[in-house]
Amino acid sequence: MSLNHEGTTSQPAGLKRTLRFRDLILYGIILIQPTAPMPVYGVISAEAHGHVVTAILLAMIAMLFTSASYGRMARIYPHGGSAFLYVGKQLHPSLGYLTGWCMIMDYILNPLICTIWCSRAAINFVPEVPYVVYVCLFAVLFTTLNCNGVETSAKINAGVAAALGIVIVLVLVSAVRYLLHLPSYPANFLTHPFFDRSTFTSSGLLRGTSIAVLTYIGFDGISTLSDEAKDPAHNVPRAIVGTCIITGVLASIEVYLAQLAWPLGAFPDIDTAYVYISGRIGGPALFAIVNAALLLATIGSGMASQLGAARLMLAMGQDGALPKRFFGVVHPKNRIPRNNVLLVGGICLIGALAFSYQLGTELLNYGALLAFMGVNVAAMLQAWKEGKFRLWFPMAVGICGFITCGFLWLNLGLLARIVGSIWAGLGILLWLVRRRYTHLPGAELEETL
Repeated sequence: MSLNHEGTTSQPAGLKRTLRFRDLILYGIILIQPTAPMPVYGVISAEAHGHVVTAILLAMIAMLFTSASYGRMARIYPHGGSAFLYVGKQLHPSLGYLTGWCMIMDYILNPLICTIWCSRAAINFVPEVPYVVYVCLFAVLFTTLNCNGVETSAKINAGVAAALGIVIVLVLVSAVRYLLHLPSYPANFLTHPFFDRSTFTSSGLLRGTSIAVLTYIGFDGISTLSDEAKDPAHNVPRAIVGTCIITGVLASIEVYLAQLAWPLGAFPDIDTAYVYISGRIGGPALFAIVNAALLLATIGSGMASQLGAARLMLAMGQDGALPKRFFGVVHPKNRIPRNNVLLVGGICLIGALAFSYQLGTELLNYGALLAFMGVNVAAMLQAWKEGKFRLWFPMAVGICGFITCGFLWLNLGLLARIVGSIWAGLGILLWLVRRRYTHLPGAELEETL
């Protein structure tokens, strides 16, 4: 509180509560991106033996349980929206730390898989340039721009989302036109994307579903807008669930028409399979438009996610969960965590040369599903503490969310589970070492939560 020039008291400025329910929904769709299933389409199709629509819908069911748990926790903790906070508060600070450690892996893997996909998309335009050159180019591009403090604004994000919306309309119209001009249709043609007896396996579908979770990653970001939302106790939870439903429906339409246009078969490049489907239904022009649009969107996503990873490391470094001398430092000129940006850039460069796009997506989902399981348990325990069996519905939602996410986590690839477990093990080892010598994350970390 301070005195103004007239001698009256004035309150410090705060965030305005101006975001309506539809604004929150729009933000969530922009965050996830309306073209979310397109980059990962080929990988899901290969693992699910063509049942991409079914995998997308099953993943939506699991995410709906989890989004409901996120919404409940957002009501309880309206000033913070992270699995790190929810798990640390409701379960234990050490489990919150482990959740944060898994989130770091996700944040690092996002720019890594963006580097891989951008390189594959660039090859579609100029195939003469070796893959390794493109990897170096995009890894250096993301790192250099972030080191100079270049950020993607909300207006640019909205513009990108609008452009992608136009691209989606072009793809859907072209797909319908292509299908209407087919000379004949085989038996059960329209239902094959949902179920094809000749190719269906339950193990393949579950594996594809565990990868399809990537389509929904980002819905939890809505909870960070609680301080700017009107009636956040009601609108934020509804927007989180609504975003998942809209994303699932839109993604299902996109992949359904794609499967009809290109039934199960080999793609020239599995990582950019949807681009080749666009070429089949719309010719070279649509091939170039979709490839360019997804390339630009992925560049923006890669830059933003690299800076997001650096900032998460900064927060954990300043809280003492990571070594502060390296991770908790902000560059005095550009006011960015340059050490972290450079570290993430180096990891992306090496990882993009060592990992496949599929392994990167499965590793990202490894950390995300673990965090989702933690949030579901936190929501279940919070409901129990608040009302015992009287609040049986949110408890049931939390249990169902935990079981479905756990089941999908178990159906990730063996290599992804091994590498992800090694990462988790390193986090536990770091926690034990730092707790022994610096008493973290004990009382100090508990205070930050």
